[in-house]
Amino acid sequence: MGRQRKRVVTGEAAPLPRKDEKPPAFHRKEKKKKVDIGKVFINISIGLCIFSLIWFFYALYMRSSLAKRVATLHPSPPVLDANCSSAKVSPERFWGSYRPQVYFGMKTRSPRSIVTGMMWMRQFSDTDVNLRHTCEQGDGLQGYGWMMHDGLTFGVQEILDNDITLTTEFVKKMGGGHGGDWTWRITAKQQSSAPQAPVISLMFYAAADTQGSLEAHVEDRNRLASITGFSEELGNFKITFRKPVTGELSSAKYASYNYLQTVSPGLEKLTDIVKQSLNRRFVYSPPSGEKRHYIAIDTYKPPHHQNQQKPADTRKEIDFVVHQVTVQTPFQIEVLFESGSFHSRPNQLVGSIMTQELEKRKAEFDSKFEKTFGLESKGFSQAHIKFAKAALSNMLGGMGYFYGQSVVQSVYNEYPLLYPEGALFTAVPSRSFFPRGFLWDEGFHQLLLSKWDPQVTREAIAHWIDLMNMEGWIPREQILGDEARSKVPAEFVVQRNENANPPTLFLALQELIEQLSSNPEKAASQPTLPFLRRLFPRLKTWFEWYNTTQTGPLPNSYRWRGRDKDTNLFLNPKTLTSGLDDYPRASHPSADERHVDLHCWMALSSGIMASIARLLGEPHQDYELSHQVLSDNNLLNELHWSDQLHAFSDYGNHTQAVSLQQEKVYVPPGQPRHQFPVARLVRSVRRAPKLQYVNALGYVSLFPFLLHILTADSPKLEHIFSDMRDSNKLWTPYGLRSISKADPLYMKRNTEHDAPYWRGPIWININYLAVRALHHYSNIEGPYQEKAAALYKELRTNLINNVYRQYVETGYIWEQYNDSTGRGQGSHPFTGWSSLTVLMMAEQY
Repeated sequence: MGRQRKRVVTGEAAPLPRKDEKPPAFHRKEKKKKVDIGKVFINISIGLCIFSLIWFFYALYMRSSLAKRVATLHPSPPVLDANCSSAKVSPERFWGSYRPQVYFGMKTRSPRSIVTGMMWMRQFSDTDVNLRHTCEQGDGLQGYGWMMHDGLTFGVQEILDNDITLTTEFVKKMGGGHGGDWTWRITAKQQSSAPQAPVISLMFYAAADTQGSLEAHVEDRNRLASITGFSEELGNFKITFRKPVTGELSSAKYASYNYLQTVSPGLEKLTDIVKQSLNRRFVYSPPSGEKRHYIAIDTYKPPHHQNQQKPADTRKEIDFVVHQVTVQTPFQIEVLFESGSFHSRPNQLVGSIMTQELEKRKAEFDSKFEKTFGLESKGFSQAHIKFAKAALSNMLGGMGYFYGQSVVQSVYNEYPLLYPEGALFTAVPSRSFFPRGFLWDEGFHQLLLSKWDPQVTREAIAHWIDLMNMEGWIPREQILGDEARSKVPAEFVVQRNENANPPTLFLALQELIEQLSSNPEKAASQPTLPFLRRLFPRLKTWFEWYNTTQTGPLPNSYRWRGRDKDTNLFLNPKTLTSGLDDYPRASHPSADERHVDLHCWMALSSGIMASIARLLGEPHQDYELSHQVLSDNNLLNELHWSDQLHAFSDYGNHTQAVSLQQEKVYVPPGQPRHQFPVARLVRSVRRAPKLQYVNALGYVSLFPFLLHILTADSPKLEHIFSDMRDSNKLWTPYGLRSISKADPLYMKRNTEHDAPYWRGPIWININYLAVRALHHYSNIEGPYQEKAAALYKELRTNLINNVYRQYVETGYIWEQYNDSTGRGQGSHPFTGWSSLTVLMMAEQY
């Protein structure tokens, strides 16, 4: 213990206070003051802590709340009733070819449908196993697609597989309470004159998608005669496999039979299960001819066992039954589906009855096609009309019914979330490459389908709008269900809620409004008004979402979100959200950008919103004002006219002095090169970017003309028509190329792996808008009326002739067309917006 110091006191010591003596008043005040200040500081500290805690928990709550918004559906009543696609409400549309991703198959418009389909393969061929099932460009078929399809009751498809032609036909017959009956007829013929007719195996199957059960009925040891089953939507049903015949009236042909009854973890596994069950132990022994071993389904053993590391598939297994018939061409086989609730069936839909029904439907289709499009009266040849019927039929036959959950994410989510389960009835761009729904494609699809069947358009738009979240956002690519997800690269699966897509559904809505206005008494247009009334609350939110999330840096300007952020690897960072992918925008993405195409989409949308509001008796003044402001040609010129280019242009942080260069990888002396990274192509910027017009002449430059924003007397039309007709810029004998031949990025790769996409090739959707706009300006009095009429005639003829010629030469309608040769390229068949050729032929805009 330390010693205490003695205090040294000089002078007299102050007397010690007595116990009963009070301290002086100023001492008491000072002490009280100290206590009061201390209390204040303590109270402030406690208050700050409480406030901080409240703020912390409020911020957590808000972040949690904002994080949930991306996956919370819009609160207004859905446009569609919950059971609108059921067999009771819509029996005639219940069954259909709603599986566009397979060459031939049918399902119902229900979340967990019984699915049916067909696979095939050639026996005794040079290749080992050439099983066909899902539409694959790698299969190298010479052509496939629906030649006739009314979207409702029947379809006729031709498949050309080397020297074999398969014709797949179906007819539906209404009756009972579960969507009625249907029959398939598959006819196989040899196209070549080879002495040995090919032997092929057809595999018909049924699978129960997590609900329902299937039971196989086998006769003669290995021939599957029929399948009986039950599901909630279908009740009891029976699928009968008839024996192959040479023709409708001939007797049965020799065939070998096999069957498989197993389970599958999901519909996307069906092809793999069949492949893994194949065996060569079976013998094909026709009465006259050599005996040969052939490949057939046998037994299936799941490939993953308990001792393997891969986790087991936790999904509920589904019943899967396959009937294989192996027979020499030519032959014909029928498969009959009969509903258990169809009690008063006069006769089975097979043989001559099936033929009669089919011929009747074909005649009705031909009559309706001519009445709708009038191509015969316009002088088109039968070959051209056959092509146009195929283009329409393939879009109708490509309608799909999908059910599942999107994977979504917002800036408030650390990880992606599952969107609520939903259904989508939609056309698809390409059965082979894009067999799912795309938002901006669908608006173009419905321009054609609304002419044929407005009810299809109303239902498709309603399905899309019902997928809207509470913010007003619709995921632009719909990847619903395991089958759809299995065809999509992982980097494209997650949908982000700041990303838009052109609101082309407004084009289809405009068409429905015009049909109603021009002929309000027509039965097909009657449901449009109540449909718009149910649609309107969500439509308002959708429009507002664009108007708040996609705004630009200046008043009444707009900017696409979602551009690629890694500027090091891209010659020009892509803008997938605009629909025009690699079309050149500002070289350095920034918040200073202004996009002219989006400005025009908003001008169009505000005008159509005003029309709908007026039609419904809702307040329309704000939409009308927006439309007037955004359509103001002076504003458009101020924001987007480039005097240097003499064209409309985007604006942003930009330089044209960019190129892709091989990056330099330093390898120390004496070190092996293969141990170091492979040199990539990376972007080299030779001159710093600055805020300026992008000056890329192409499709984006045309948007004020394409969407009729320019007035008929606008002097800008003269520049646009001049650029369009200049073969050194946009004009080709096959259609308008996507970017000027004189542009520095014309036909330039965007990365070492990305070939030019919207940098030269001809796209039919934008060319359709151009033909439509020329038709518009040629019918309005103005100084450029005659020029528009001449360009209209020439461009329309070029487009129709080239798309038709390529179809005849290649068997396909294509995603895009080469601007130098007119040759079809990209995805095929692409009977999405390329089918708009039919409307150009009909001159219906």
